[in-house]
Amino acid sequence: MVFLTNRRSSNRTLSATAQAKFYVEALGGEVVSSLTHGEGMGAENEYKDKIMHMCLAVPGGNLFMADAMEPFQYGTGMYLSLEFQSEAEAQKAFANLAEGGQVKYPFELQPFGIFLGELTDKFGVLWMIIAEQKND
Repeated sequence: MVFLTNRRSSNRTLSATAQAKFYVEALGGEVVSSLTHGEGMGAENEYKDKIMHMCLAVPGGNLFMADAMEPFQYGTGMYLSLEFQSEAEAQKAFANLAEGGQVKYPFELQPFGIFLGELTDKFGVLWMIIAEQKND
């Protein structure tokens, strides 16, 4: 089971559709709803095909996304954090999210007893992937 610590993440991106496709492939899950500005607001301008609201269900939570309407740059003040029940699940998610992105801290056992890795995905989103060490 995956726990999304920021379950109501609102993420404005240049292409919510492309980003959702990447996350479905990387984490599993599905797009459960999607609405364009044309569908929701009756827009007939250059924004009519832009995503106004998209909900992506991933194991343990939801990501809410929308297309950016102007030049957009991610900040560095927030990570999305996923906690996994097994090291193997966490390692797989970390590797998938890191594809095309940049690893800040490799996914490995930390001195304080958990597996942890940090990365920026190819869309500029900061992720912290965690799994507890199992002592059987």
